[in-house]
Amino acid sequence: MPASPEQEKVARAFLAARAQKTPLTAYPGALPQTMADAYAIQDAAIALDGRQVGGWKVGRIAADLVDRYGDNRLTGPIFSDEIVDGSVGQVPAMPVYAAGFAAAEAEVLLCFGEVGTRDHDIASVRDCIADVRTGIEVASSPFAGINGHGPAVTASDYGNNKGLILGPSIPDWRDIDLVRMPVEMAIDGEAVGAATMTTMLDGPFGSALFLIRTLRARGIAIPPGTWVSAGAITGIHEIGPGQRADAVFDGKIRVSCSITG
Repeated sequence: MPASPEQEKVARAFLAARAQKTPLTAYPGALPQTMADAYAIQDAAIALDGRQVGGWKVGRIAADLVDRYGDNRLTGPIFSDEIVDGSVGQVPAMPVYAAGFAAAEAEVLLCFGEVGTRDHDIASVRDCIADVRTGIEVASSPFAGINGHGPAVTASDYGNNKGLILGPSIPDWRDIDLVRMPVEMAIDGEAVGAATMTTMLDGPFGSALFLIRTLRARGIAIPPGTWVSAGAITGIHEIGPGQRADAVFDGKIRVSCSITG
């Protein structure tokens, strides 16, 4: 739905805070009460921002909030200029809002091929995927309290995204039980989480299916090459400038980044 003047004001405030790296001590307007409100703010911000969207992050909505918000996931844009290659041993430096919120999340990344116009289910959506990679999502917002007011607030500021590191591809992803792949996460060499994708609702392909449905409802196309950061596997791990994040998939595939302010 089109943004109201109040919603556009919120979008402009977030854009200004991100551009000027100015912390927000309070939400800059009326809190969005529904996911439709959140996506109206998000769509207005994307239009005002003007950068190319190269992918979308998908996050989980807590089970006790699903009935209130009408869905079990949320999404936000990842801009092309904030998607970096970390697939051959690089440790890219990723900026965050040091006085706001910042976290690193180990995630499986799906790259869409042709999505077409057909209706998909959890089985057929796999045919839309051209590549599956390991990766790290960098979550950050100038509003330190972004995750403390429910999923609509989180979604309203780009879903709390500030970048994506593309790790190595998983070459045999079609032939393995991807959701049972072990994933570990460390900050500055200290283990902070370990899990598999069995905890992620219907897994990464469910995230892709959710994204197709949600973007179609918003009138947003999904061109080939669009990335999906499918959801935090080991948790949302807060991080700050000067620290390093390392994610290890299947005991052998490593993705890393350092954090700057």
